[in-house]
Amino acid sequence: MKHFISGIAELEAKLGTPPKTPDNSSLPPSRGQKANAATPSAKTPRKGHAGVARVLCETPDDTRDIYADRCVCSTALSVDDHVHAHAYDHIDLPPIRPITTRINVHKPVCPCYKARTRAMPPADMLPGSPFGPGIVALVTYLHACQMVSYARLIEILDGVFGLTISEGAIAKMLARAQPSFAAEADKIAATVRASDVIASDETSARVKGKTWWQWTFNCATAVYHVIAETRGKCVPVDFLGAAKPKVWLSDRNGGHGKLADAHQYCLAHLIRDARYAIDAGDAVFAPKFKILLQDACAVP
Repeated sequence: MKHFISGIAELEAKLGTPPKTPDNSSLPPSRGQKANAATPSAKTPRKGHAGVARVLCETPDDTRDIYADRCVCSTALSVDDHVHAHAYDHIDLPPIRPITTRINVHKPVCPCYKARTRAMPPADMLPGSPFGPGIVALVTYLHACQMVSYARLIEILDGVFGLTISEGAIAKMLARAQPSFAAEADKIAATVRASDVIASDETSARVKGKTWWQWTFNCATAVYHVIAETRGKCVPVDFLGAAKPKVWLSDRNGGHGKLADAHQYCLAHLIRDARYAIDAGDAVFAPKFKILLQDACAVP
């Protein structure tokens, strides 16, 4: 009965506290309540301003000089009768289509030994997949950076380039590109691990219908991403290995603690906590603490 009464007391105490929002807590922006748009007032005429034209290209691929043949009075005109009047750029894309190169490999017969040998295929167009590095780079960029699905990739390649390709071929392209990206990712990870100061954060990510976690570990010059099933401390521990930075920067999630010689809490999170304390009625400590944190954020 005592626990029940104390629980009621706690709930009653919470009734007087301000609501937590993305501005005064760690709630994500998506959880915030958007304010209603203000009623539009009567429009006032805008003052005119000088127009701004697109800057002309410094190195145009082609230049066409246009001259008039005759004056309005029908007098024939020569090039020497003209002065420069106006210039503008016309920008367009050339016809986009894949370039197919047929490789015919021949077997010569040596006139001396009558033995057959075989010509070697060109190093830049080896047998196997018919799709060259330009197509692989485009597919990888559209899928990995622009999040274009396999089905939409097929539509884009067919509609824009007239290139027929299957989902299986796309999967094989991405698999061939993976080692190169993995090697660069290892370099990025090594750069972050070698830094004296490392910052980390994590957010939920959907992987095959399940909630996973996307971690970021970053220093002043590099950011390394890790997708993991857990939000636990084992993720940054596995990432660090034997490395131990001097300072670790993060929020107050326990999974980020005790990974360096010193720990710096994220100032943005502390500012939101101070904002909540001010909303809750603290007029003594929180306002000055908030100003101190804002000044710290402004330090270069």
